[in-house]
Amino acid sequence: MNPIHALAVIGSLAMAAMSVGWWWQRRHANAGIVDVLWAACVGANAVLLAIIGDGAWQARVALAVLGGSWGLRLSLHLWRRVRDEPEDGRYRHLRAHWHGHQGKFYLFFVGQAVLVVMFSLPFAAVARSPVAGFWPWIALAVAIGAASVVGEAIADRQLARFRASAGRSDRVCDQGLWRYSRHPNYFFEWLHWFAYAALAVGSPWAWLAWSGPLVMYLFLRWISGIPYTEAQALRTRGESYREYQRRTPMLIPWFPRSPASVRSEEARR
Repeated sequence: MNPIHALAVIGSLAMAAMSVGWWWQRRHANAGIVDVLWAACVGANAVLLAIIGDGAWQARVALAVLGGSWGLRLSLHLWRRVRDEPEDGRYRHLRAHWHGHQGKFYLFFVGQAVLVVMFSLPFAAVARSPVAGFWPWIALAVAIGAASVVGEAIADRQLARFRASAGRSDRVCDQGLWRYSRHPNYFFEWLHWFAYAALAVGSPWAWLAWSGPLVMYLFLRWISGIPYTEAQALRTRGESYREYQRRTPMLIPWFPRSPASVRSEEARR
């Protein structure tokens, strides 16, 4: 199948999946299902494009394994949260802001279907790579992909463990990886997309592979990731989270600032 036709099929299937997801959230009052479907659709598309691609088999096998395992782990993790917990605070805020307007929710779900296609472009680039001998690039991609999946899984597990034992809703998770980044799960999510840029070396569409880390960073940093998550954290945790913001890097992990350096900077303002 021509990759352009494959992307059209992907878009149609994503639209159908998101329409079913919209119906499900209307029935269960939980819009978190949109994240489950997004991860599942994107991961499945990596496998699909690897199967139908005409590039080197080594790159396509790596694409299927990396994209499929990433999507499977993330969608199952998100499904457990949607199944067992109340609706995420970000979506509760949207529901209140939109007064439960289902037309707006449907447009939101449709928008996620568009993003499924957008984030499948790096996979299309890898699937057309004719290079069979670039083993160093494949090894680099596998290393990046494995590190990102393991890192995100550890961050998710640490946060889940903290939530189960926190007791008070105003406490902030600053343990494990969360001591070095306010969003280590997002960091590893972003890092994951560099694997496909490495796999696409030599592809006639190699430039498309860089849309993954670029667009993911834009969304995480300024659109739907960090801004919504931090706004919700400030609403529920208040000053505790502001203090966490002052001492902890936002995305890229680094050592937290000492209380003395925070006080010194605030005194200079």
